[in-house]
Amino acid sequence: MTPFHAPQDAIGALDAASAATLAAGASDLALVLDRDGSIRDVAVQAHDLAGEIAGYGDWLGRPWSDIFPAEMRPKATRILAEASRERMSSWRQLTHKAVNGADVSMLYAALRVGDDDRTVVLGRDMRAVSALQQRLIDAQVAMERDYARLRSAETRYRMLFHASAEPVLVLNAGTAKIVELNPAAEALLDSGTRRLVGRSFGDLVAPDGRARILQHLAQLRDGRGGEVAVTLSGAGRVTLLASPLRQDAAGLLLVRLHKPAALAALEPAKDGMEPNSLAAFIEASPDAVVVVDADGQVLTANPSFVEMAEVADVSALQDRSLADWFGRAGVDFDLAMMNLRQTGALRLFSTELRGAAGGRIAVEVSAVAVGDAFGFAIRDVGRRAEVAPRAGPELPHSAEQLTELIGRMPLKDLVRETTDVIEKLCIEAALDLTKDNRASAAEVLGLSRQSLYVKLRRFGLADTGGEAGA
Repeated sequence: MTPFHAPQDAIGALDAASAATLAAGASDLALVLDRDGSIRDVAVQAHDLAGEIAGYGDWLGRPWSDIFPAEMRPKATRILAEASRERMSSWRQLTHKAVNGADVSMLYAALRVGDDDRTVVLGRDMRAVSALQQRLIDAQVAMERDYARLRSAETRYRMLFHASAEPVLVLNAGTAKIVELNPAAEALLDSGTRRLVGRSFGDLVAPDGRARILQHLAQLRDGRGGEVAVTLSGAGRVTLLASPLRQDAAGLLLVRLHKPAALAALEPAKDGMEPNSLAAFIEASPDAVVVVDADGQVLTANPSFVEMAEVADVSALQDRSLADWFGRAGVDFDLAMMNLRQTGALRLFSTELRGAAGGRIAVEVSAVAVGDAFGFAIRDVGRRAEVAPRAGPELPHSAEQLTELIGRMPLKDLVRETTDVIEKLCIEAALDLTKDNRASAAEVLGLSRQSLYVKLRRFGLADTGGEAGA
């Protein structure tokens, strides 16, 4: 401390009241101690501070160190000892217990005044500074936690990116240049000694499809586009799926290259070999062959299916669901996919194929799961000789046939008999479609299982397959 040079001339003689006012005004909390260190008087400038400190009303007459928690008392004693030696101590931070159980932080300094060994202790309220310090600590802890989470996420990303069996590339959205790719992508693209990072993705696409792919990637930047088939120079036909993302204010594209096992069988052999005989057979087959992904989207098809679907070429089929041409909308295709997922194969499933121009063809469908794709073989059975109809009541098929029955039976009986025949035929057809799976038949007919069982017993069909077949 550097004292005043001439306090008598500058300040003059201060009486006790003036000195007390000066001490109280220079601090938030001022205490006067006797030579034994006991509190003789207290002055508080911040009244909310007095109400927050626990036990403040009992300070008078107590030793100075006793107003602090046990862990703070040695520091409080050192403040008085330093004031006895140096006339004024250094500022030290101490804490009081608050009424709510928290800590109230104060900055204290003590100075000896007068000739009767009185000590004045000045205290400054540090609650605002403590709150800022606590916020800084909380922010630092949160930042470290976020850094740890980001490091962990980046580590997982790196491990997944490099361990993934699916070829994945990260492209610059503006230039379509490769920013990063995983080992599976390097193996698919057969880069050899060529460095792919920094090259344009368009350089890897067959020349005839390069402009179309670059246009597709540009559409993705605008939030449009989706899955598209592409022929790569060294990898043949693949399905490209891309998603836009942003990192460090830069636009990127996450590109996945998907090559279903079913598509590989349709490609010709490389290195100058003759085309695969199975692929050649499928292309020339009079039966339609179509390959779909797990969601039913068409991946590829042979010319026979293109003709049945009444479209111009196979590109008009891609990115569309096979359900758009398959039997009854929302019923036949879903039923076929359900059986495929459960058993892995489907044989001689009877339905209709709807053409884009409105034509309808009676077909039989066989299908099989191949890896993560499904292959469908579809045969036109519309030219087959009609088999004899199933024995049973003759159902009127036209207004003329219905007219011939009028007069032979009452209208009430005619309506009832006709309704029963329709119900029975519909149930039998549903059971045929579902291979006697009664749970699926009830769903197709829009009935509960109990209602279906009642109708089966009513029409004498209850012993066909048994209820356990559900």
